[in-house]
Amino acid sequence: MNEQTGFQGMTALVTGASSGIGAETAYGLGSRGAFVLIHYHHHQDGADEVLQRIRDASGDGLLLQADLNRMEGVHGLIEQVRKTGRAIDILVNNAGSLIKRTRFLEFTEDLWNQVLTLNLTSAVFITQAVLPQMVERKKGFVVNISSVAARFGGGLGALAYSTAKGALSTFTKALAREFAPYGIRTNAVSPGTIDTNYHRNFSKPEALEACAAATPMGRIGKPEEIADVVVFLCSEGARFIQGQVVEVNGGFLMV
Repeated sequence: MNEQTGFQGMTALVTGASSGIGAETAYGLGSRGAFVLIHYHHHQDGADEVLQRIRDASGDGLLLQADLNRMEGVHGLIEQVRKTGRAIDILVNNAGSLIKRTRFLEFTEDLWNQVLTLNLTSAVFITQAVLPQMVERKKGFVVNISSVAARFGGGLGALAYSTAKGALSTFTKALAREFAPYGIRTNAVSPGTIDTNYHRNFSKPEALEACAAATPMGRIGKPEEIADVVVFLCSEGARFIQGQVVEVNGGFLMV
């Protein structure tokens, strides 16, 4: 990473950063100079490991715990960020999950609200909380992590998740239109099937094998391959990329 694309002196907030894509993104930013606020829900050991990796790379950061399934947790995270006294330069809204694979007719109102809050509403209001300081400084980066499920509806039992991710992609474009004049770059990354705990928890091995077989590159992706795109979108090299949803799926879906 050259000097133009380093993040020295910046503060990044990455939600859902204790494993997978979030962990690799936090490391990618932190190892390039950003002070990283590492959000996690219950996997503190994973968050500790991410912070240690960043420190081993001569960076630093801070752990923030919050349950983003509920608005109380969203407000709690926003307050924790405020108490750090740090203005956010880079926001990566990565936290997300199916919570559990559920057919539409079996959904309860509470589960629907949890899935939508975690995957969409938390990103909306965390972004709203950090944007004023970006506007004041006339610079900032917001990257939302959508999903290939937003394009085709996802697998059975993922209806709420794919709905939320579709809305997150649209939110990205609307935000870019409103805040591009203030020097803020807003984009999204839409991962295909990635080797993370998400798929270990919610996908059967045979489904992952079928997905790999249907992918022109012949395999599923790695978390760092998504993180690399996030880091690029926050770099000088992406200075004219605005309001885009970048599909990173090995050719599984070409749009």
